[in-house]
Amino acid sequence: MYKYSAVLIGILIAIMIAFNGALDNQVGTYLATFIIHLVGLITIILILIFKKQKFLIKEKLPIYLFSAGAMGVFVVSFNNICFNKLGASLTVSLGIIGQLVLSCIIDHFGFLGMKVYKFKKKKLIGFAIIFIGIVVMTIY
Repeated sequence: MYKYSAVLIGILIAIMIAFNGALDNQVGTYLATFIIHLVGLITIILILIFKKQKFLIKEKLPIYLFSAGAMGVFVVSFNNICFNKLGASLTVSLGIIGQLVLSCIIDHFGFLGMKVYKFKKKKLIGFAIIFIGIVVMTIY
């Protein structure tokens, strides 16, 4: 189930990047980023209302966790800029290699309070295949 959900996430990200890039072409990077996050805010408010979920935070959260919202603004803005210069497939591919490298580091060392999943050398084969694919996409 979770693996299928992860594939769905990838599909939605590709569609989202294409829509965001098209919006960026129409209104510019900063206004597009604002619109995207405003619509996201409205959407999550409607979901919370529909599910009748209350806004309760039971414990004190570390302040750095709130930085994810700011990171989201940068992710959307950079995606919009890159989409218009690189296209959807190269933007997504380069983003994925960045995610793979950092997520492997986070997993291996257990950074950010995550469970430790030690790096296995077999993963280098996957990295190499992805890297070769990105090189080919960049050249052609």
